[in-house]
Amino acid sequence: MSPTSPTTSPVPPVFAGHGHVTFLGAGPGDPGLLTLRAVEALAGADVLIAEPEVLDVVRCHARAGVSTPELTVVVEASTTAGVPVLRDATNLVMEAARGGRRVVRAVTGDPGLDGNAGAEMLACAAEGIPFEVVPGVATVVGVPAYAGVPLRDEQGTDVRFVDARTADDRCWAEVGASDGTVVVSTSLDAVAAAAGELVAAGRKPDTPLTVTIAGTTTRQRTWNATLGTIAQVFKQGKVLPSPEGHRPVIAVVGERSAPAQRDQLSWFESKPLFGWRVLVPRTKEQAASLSDQLRSYGAVPHEVPTIAVEPPRTPQQMERAVKGLVTGRYEWIAFTSVNAVKAVREKFEEYGLDARAFAGIKVAAVGEQTAAALVDFGVKPDLVPSGEQSAAGLLEDWPPYDPVFDPIDRVFLPRADIATETLVAGLIELGWEVDDVTAYRTVRASPPPADTREAIKGGGFDAVLFTSSSTVRNLVGIAGKPHNVTVIACIGPATAKTAEEHGLRVDVLSPEPSVHKLAEALAEFGIRRREAALEAGDPVTRPSERRPGARRRRTT
Repeated sequence: MSPTSPTTSPVPPVFAGHGHVTFLGAGPGDPGLLTLRAVEALAGADVLIAEPEVLDVVRCHARAGVSTPELTVVVEASTTAGVPVLRDATNLVMEAARGGRRVVRAVTGDPGLDGNAGAEMLACAAEGIPFEVVPGVATVVGVPAYAGVPLRDEQGTDVRFVDARTADDRCWAEVGASDGTVVVSTSLDAVAAAAGELVAAGRKPDTPLTVTIAGTTTRQRTWNATLGTIAQVFKQGKVLPSPEGHRPVIAVVGERSAPAQRDQLSWFESKPLFGWRVLVPRTKEQAASLSDQLRSYGAVPHEVPTIAVEPPRTPQQMERAVKGLVTGRYEWIAFTSVNAVKAVREKFEEYGLDARAFAGIKVAAVGEQTAAALVDFGVKPDLVPSGEQSAAGLLEDWPPYDPVFDPIDRVFLPRADIATETLVAGLIELGWEVDDVTAYRTVRASPPPADTREAIKGGGFDAVLFTSSSTVRNLVGIAGKPHNVTVIACIGPATAKTAEEHGLRVDVLSPEPSVHKLAEALAEFGIRRREAALEAGDPVTRPSERRPGARRRRTT
């Protein structure tokens, strides 16, 4: 049995006259660092109050109808005086709690290290409003961990935390006199000043220093230097001056954060596709699991639908087939896509049917994603290809019609209007009668926003994954050809041929016709590219950072 939480209810009780407030730590930026308790609290919230960047991290775990008032809203203080006042977080939290609502106040990092959250807790306590605290991964701890900088070693290094924005001379003197690790919260353009304070307070100029911006996100970047060289490193690297100089950073100072050690422990920034913007030209439903896989490699997937799905022009054929399915016309039903499952499911719901209507009918799925969509519908497929996840792979395992064992010789095949005839022809060859039914139409999607089109044509994407010939044709048709620095990855030879016919050079070819194998192949390409740069002594860059016109090597 799993251990239970001492916060006994996932949804805090609301007491008479007052609501309940949960002060929640959202961590440094990676949504994966939210705790289980945080996810539970967010799911039960009536009101979610947070800065915009924190909302981006936590919003997906809140229910659809959650209220998210802005932290700074100008309202009329008095209809007579007409004087506007600024409603701050404390006022918003208190107002919602007084109204008997469950409030989640989410902050970056951990609430215990957020001075504003502490003041809001005191306000709740003063008014008798019940509250709880859900700790989060503190930014000063989480960011160094993602940068590959351990704060302590086996000797038990002393660790000091300093906020450069509020540190006084006494604070700098104390950490300057120490030989332990110092974790400094500051901004990018104030790092050199903080380093100067530490040197002035007694730290040696050659003390190693690491500076990390956008920690725990795929925008993370870390610089290695010393207290005495950080200003020069930023200047030579053209890091500063920059419009982003105000952005927060975490600087770690100490011998235990030496660059050589970080090179060995930098697990996050050394992911195969770290920071790569990867274009995924598929429908939202199809792209979800592929995008998750790309994120696990450190990439930033950008989903651009190239195909829109619409009902068939004449629905009568589909309606007759679904009625035949219920009345026992078919021995098998074969699903060749997630969209086919969706089309049948929608027709079932229209007639008031559910998964029980499949009783007595064998169900086949062309691949794992289609099978997962069926399971979500409440149907466990009887046949999924044991080898290649395709129509050909399904035919390899499909049994021939046997009049002794098969009381019915007919197969219902709901599919797209542009589907190939491979499966139909193969089933007929195996002795089956096939009702080949158009369940949905695929049409070219609308063009993406102008900035996305510009990024595609201007080299703003590092890679694009083509999962079919139609995705090549449709993407080029609605957005233009990807720039020549963009890595082109194709799911198979037919898709690669179409890409080449459109003037694209294919860099990555999946070893199998599977979107997940395609993503793996792109990750392996990224690993080889990184290793080649390190071996040559060159900086590791993304493809979009390469010089236009650079030679590119075809990789299979």
